[in-house]
Amino acid sequence: MSHELEIAAEGAIAAQIGEDGARGHNHGQVCANCETPLMGRYCYICGQNADDHKRSIIHLAWEAVEGFLHLDGRLLRTLPDLFVHPGRLARDYMDGRIARHVPPFRTFLVALLIFIFAAEHATHELQAASDAQAKARAAAMATPQGRARLAAADRAEAAKDQANDLKDAAKDRDDDLKDPDENPAKVQAHYAEEAAKVNARYAAAMAKADRVAQGQPMDTGVKVTGGVDLEVGGKVRHWNWFDTGIHHAVANPEYYLTVMFTWGHRLAVLLLPILGLSLALVYRNRREIFIYDHLLVAMNLLSFSFLANAAALLLPPPLTWWGLGAVAIWTPVNLFQTLRGGYGSSRLGAVLKTVIVWWVSVFSFFSLMMAVMLVALAEI
Repeated sequence: MSHELEIAAEGAIAAQIGEDGARGHNHGQVCANCETPLMGRYCYICGQNADDHKRSIIHLAWEAVEGFLHLDGRLLRTLPDLFVHPGRLARDYMDGRIARHVPPFRTFLVALLIFIFAAEHATHELQAASDAQAKARAAAMATPQGRARLAAADRAEAAKDQANDLKDAAKDRDDDLKDPDENPAKVQAHYAEEAAKVNARYAAAMAKADRVAQGQPMDTGVKVTGGVDLEVGGKVRHWNWFDTGIHHAVANPEYYLTVMFTWGHRLAVLLLPILGLSLALVYRNRREIFIYDHLLVAMNLLSFSFLANAAALLLPPPLTWWGLGAVAIWTPVNLFQTLRGGYGSSRLGAVLKTVIVWWVSVFSFFSLMMAVMLVALAEI
């Protein structure tokens, strides 16, 4: 009986192999690597794919795009969950239900790439707007009427800034005088010092407006005399790398932003372990959840953040800031939904953990941004 069962099993296996071979359309073909007769899509000896990849350029290009973005039912299931049901998506990944979704690391990389393109586009638009304003001002400077108009606008702005700054200084003085612990003489002296600074800025702005009206070149007060020895207000002193970098960044803002983006997308990857470790910290008592699970959730959170901010940056200029503000509100809500649905936290627990993880992420983000700015200054 056992012998008959073995024969039947071998027949079923042979039939299945035959069906696989028929589906693979490789009757009579051999593996290009080990010359074993093929019976399916893969060689059962060495595992090499039986596909020879001989297709048209258009077909190969589409396969590359599809493989990179995975344009199938999984994408249509993953993206809505990423934005609307992040807790359910996190729970699926942690429970091992991965086949129904796009792999999280692929989503993370694609989202980061889209964000980089969107940020570069927004920077280019800002630079183009700045160049257009500079050209318009240069055109106005070419005529007496244009110079008079620009000088009048500069004087009005200087007067407005002076009034606002003096008002703020007076308010601070009055608030300090109400404090019994403050020394009135020191308060008045501090106010006089601040008022003097405000008036000095106003005088400098008015002098600049006068030069504009007369068509004279702008005197920045900073002249490079060679190396990093700079003349400032008639005095020569040796600037360090930070001062020199600031000077070069102001003179070449587009190049500075380019260097920032070059380092920015490299350091953005560091947010992944930071966010994953912060999740591990607030859920340190959940022994059944491993660092790997926290990193999967962190990939989803960062993918959402990158994609949402990219969408905001691609909006028309008047709507960009509104979009970024909406994303700033939506991001902690998305984090709360993830912790509530993915980790099963209570409402209060999810709120407390959201606050901790959110502030750790924000602090880390701005710390990385400062690092990027300093590295960019050092490079230029």
